[in-house]
Amino acid sequence: MSEFKTGNVDLSTLKIDKSNKSGASGRGRKWLHLLWLLLPVVLYFGYQLTIKQVTPATKVKIATAQMLTGSEASAELVATGYVVAQVKAAVASKATGRLEVLNVEEGDIVKANQILAILDNADVKADQARALANLEMARADSADAAIKYNRVSELIKSGSTTQDIVDATKANYDRAVASVNVALAGVRYAEVTVENTIIRAPFDGTVLSKDADVGEMVAPFSSAGSSRGAVVTLADMSSLEVEADVSESNIYKVKVGAPCEIILDAYPNIKYPAAVKKIVPTADRSRATVMTKIAFTQIDEKVLPEMSARVNFLPEKSGVAETPQPAVIAIPKSAVTSREGRKVVYKLVGENVQEAAVQIGRELGTFTEISSGIAVGDQVVLSPAGGMKSGDKIEISQ
Repeated sequence: MSEFKTGNVDLSTLKIDKSNKSGASGRGRKWLHLLWLLLPVVLYFGYQLTIKQVTPATKVKIATAQMLTGSEASAELVATGYVVAQVKAAVASKATGRLEVLNVEEGDIVKANQILAILDNADVKADQARALANLEMARADSADAAIKYNRVSELIKSGSTTQDIVDATKANYDRAVASVNVALAGVRYAEVTVENTIIRAPFDGTVLSKDADVGEMVAPFSSAGSSRGAVVTLADMSSLEVEADVSESNIYKVKVGAPCEIILDAYPNIKYPAAVKKIVPTADRSRATVMTKIAFTQIDEKVLPEMSARVNFLPEKSGVAETPQPAVIAIPKSAVTSREGRKVVYKLVGENVQEAAVQIGRELGTFTEISSGIAVGDQVVLSPAGGMKSGDKIEISQ
């Protein structure tokens, strides 16, 4: 066996290096200490990020700040309303029956007395034929009675008959003549009954809507639950006007005959010249407004009933040349609210809102002039909630 020798072995090499161990442990404690310092910061920002993602967005409606120029900026008053046909009728039938013929569609132009529709009238036509037959029979009886009366009238002269017979023959003749008149009245009644099943246009106009289809029951005043009242709705397009509500506090600015400008929401770039036609002599106490009727001076086929419109009431022309009003920025009135005694609006910045202090000017109908705080094209929140603040997340609703 070999002998284990220890003489040349350096036992110091078997010692553990405590200096290296203490250095690694110190570095670990430093990183752990730094981690504890950063943990609250990470948790805070994580919490804020989570809150923003979890918090539901507020649904709002928005509008865009726009520039009003020319007559819009110089208007003394602006009101909103709707295009209304002053000559309009829901054309119905005076008879009850099933709709058999419908000659028109929406948009058709019709003339007065033109046949629009016909109800099933086979029964009333049969009554008309019977009335005509009764008339022919009554006329035949009347002719026979007339011959007999003339004959006895000649016989009485020669003494070949008696006065009693003459009187009886005269009574029969008078009765036959009366029967003819009754039959004539029956024929006229049958003709009217047939005519009541024919629906005609009461005036020149355009078909706005078709209210019944072929095969449906039509009844006056829609007396039956499953029947239709009107067959079509007509309007005279030359009678279109704008009915606009003006605040009681501003009605003194409106005068009959004063020039106006009508702008349809459907065609914001087209301005129709108009004039005040009438101020309705009563007020709406619930809304504190007075209705005005504005007549078009020029009109085209683009203008349709029930379109929403804006009316600019222009200043009356005078002999002195008027200085044109500068363009102004305007937003809907409902976008302006008060916060701590200041007038503010909430602008859209990405998916959030930012509060902006504004200085308001004139009221232009449903719009408000903005002197400062808003630029053209800025999107603002309509009717902002009382608790809305800068940074709130929003969702645009249609």
